[in-house]
Amino acid sequence: MCGIAGVARIDGNALPEEAGGLLEAFARTLAHRGPDDRRLLCDGPVGMAFNRLSLVNPENGAQPLVSADGNVVLIANGEVYNHRELAAGLPSGTRLSTGSDCEVLLYLYQRDGLRFLDRVNGMFAFVLWDRARNILLMARDRFGIKPLYYHRDNERIVFGSEIKALFADGATPRRIDWTRALSEYDMNATPAFVHGRVTTWFEDIQLVAPGTILQIRLQDGATTEHRYWELPGPDGDSDMTDEDYVETFRDLLAASVADCATADTDLGLFLSGGIDSAAVAALAPGNGLQTFTALTPGTVLNGDAHGGHRTAELLGLRNHQVLIGSDRVPSPQEWRDLVWLAETPMTGPEVFYKFEMHRFARQNFPEIKGMLLGAAADEINGGYIPNFAGEGGDWTDFESNLRDLHRRQALERNPKLGHWWEHEGVPLLNDAAIDPASPYAGDHYAGYFAWQYRTLEQYNVWHEDRTAAGNGVEARVPFLDHRLVELVARIPAHRRSALLWDKRIVRDAMKGILPEEIRTRPKGYFFYGEGARHTNRALTTMLAQDGAALLEQALSSDNARRYLNADGLRTALDRLTHSPSTGSIELLLRIVNLGLLEGMTAELPSPPSQAAARPKPVELIVDDWERSAPQIIAQVVAEPDLDQETVYTLADGVLLATVPAEPDSWFLVVDGSFEYEISAVDDAGWLALLRTLDGTLTLAQVLEKTDGRLDDVAELFQEAMAVGVITAKPGTEEPVQR
Repeated sequence: MCGIAGVARIDGNALPEEAGGLLEAFARTLAHRGPDDRRLLCDGPVGMAFNRLSLVNPENGAQPLVSADGNVVLIANGEVYNHRELAAGLPSGTRLSTGSDCEVLLYLYQRDGLRFLDRVNGMFAFVLWDRARNILLMARDRFGIKPLYYHRDNERIVFGSEIKALFADGATPRRIDWTRALSEYDMNATPAFVHGRVTTWFEDIQLVAPGTILQIRLQDGATTEHRYWELPGPDGDSDMTDEDYVETFRDLLAASVADCATADTDLGLFLSGGIDSAAVAALAPGNGLQTFTALTPGTVLNGDAHGGHRTAELLGLRNHQVLIGSDRVPSPQEWRDLVWLAETPMTGPEVFYKFEMHRFARQNFPEIKGMLLGAAADEINGGYIPNFAGEGGDWTDFESNLRDLHRRQALERNPKLGHWWEHEGVPLLNDAAIDPASPYAGDHYAGYFAWQYRTLEQYNVWHEDRTAAGNGVEARVPFLDHRLVELVARIPAHRRSALLWDKRIVRDAMKGILPEEIRTRPKGYFFYGEGARHTNRALTTMLAQDGAALLEQALSSDNARRYLNADGLRTALDRLTHSPSTGSIELLLRIVNLGLLEGMTAELPSPPSQAAARPKPVELIVDDWERSAPQIIAQVVAEPDLDQETVYTLADGVLLATVPAEPDSWFLVVDGSFEYEISAVDDAGWLALLRTLDGTLTLAQVLEKTDGRLDDVAELFQEAMAVGVITAKPGTEEPVQR
């Protein structure tokens, strides 16, 4: 993992003398991506800056790399896993001068031209300068695991591993693309078939497409794109059995893990309770791998953290439970730094948790420079298919819902047809009325697969790269081996349900390799499910800090005030502050992030390597999970301890009210505002408790009087205490915070 950046004239002229200062600025901005070495090159029309994180051949792999004849110059970020195999096939007499895995690209290009990446297996983004032909090439791996952005005008092009590097150039525009950002489906969480290029969030900032070589002629800027890889479709003529697919998948995954585990430095592994990271752990060579598990309210309450601990225990690996409890509230400055590092409004709970885990690993194990991940397995191998089928649904329901998603996308191209499907809830037309030329009309699953492929680039690999890079670590993703993805993409349509429902191909491939309790364990989450309210509460508290400083900063620019409804955002935050369990913080956070990014581009923050200090990450040592479970929960999940002998009452300014005309609807009125609605039918037990909570009875007496059980109302009671609606009566024993 390295940081690359540079500038090139595309009008036939040489760079001016001051280009050296610009290259220095690029390198300083990307210092976090490569703390081990820094090199600059400025020659004629091309300038290159390189920061190195050395995982392969640390002593002899400095860049830029130059071919033996001096005609080809290369800077690269990433790894070429099959470099030895490729080097063995070079013409006789070819001698590599370094141990760098990327040097082979120079000679593959000289031999094969634009077809030089066809057999390359790896994750990479690079810039190659062909001096003899005066051509600049920019390219990325097949999934965009490694980033490469650029901005160009009529005279020059600037490029870099992160957008913030381009902003070090005063001539590069720094403007949020508000219209496109707000309409991005991933941004507004609208399920829809989305294909095509991802958004970079900023105007006039481009991203080299995955699986693509961009070729630019420096004498006049003429540009062509060469697509060296496409996502394949199903192979209807395949004669492979289900067992053949499973066996081939197992072999390819094992080979990919071995490739990703190749390094001359130590590697770690993020280990959840699911099968994906467990599979990587089981297939990784050696047994000295350090594993790291996120210990959040969500992972504790849904069992995922316990699953990670148990997996490490069964595989004989050292496991570190990284404590990110419900009381870990980022400061406004921490959050600004994280958003600036990530460069995306999609920065949310997952990004925060991943960053904290990388930070713990790097600070406590500085020799670890690469982190193995189970990322992308769900998107590629069917992990989310049951979600799209709906609760209790099956493959037929999944396919029906895909038809709905495809129809929605197709109708966006011809919206005048839409009302025929909305006639009093009864469709009056068949899907044949939609343009048959709409993408993936004949294979909705292929459209779903292509959508997941795009989402990987827009969100998954984007934040995996930044959270790792921000800590001087390289993220490695074995499930994004193109041979593995091609195998799954080519599964014939009639075989998909047997192999892809709930990642069946992965689970079957791990028979005999993983213990059954791990192989069959359901998927867990970082923060969704039972623990989501704690994450919502922590991030809501963050936004409300210092007079809602982050929100007000997000609204400070002219464009933010133009596009964003300030009163609406303040009201949304106020509602979440009073009731964090009633909604998700993520959409509001994305809007705030967008405004923060606009403000930070106007006045550039310090580079990530100079970010403000953060609280030291903590590990919770766990030996016997079952025996220690109550203590683990107590340290991770901060809840008021409900004492049944304490007298509780509604807080000052809180009233319980109803409207005679609607006796089934009750309200908690806070300072004159109707904040919470309670149904007398659906929440009868909770309402009865609130009506009996008169400030004279202990909680035990209230429960006895209402025939209630504490377990049935504990979560609502604790939430009401956390937001200040209920309090212990003065003079009685105060509840203990745990």
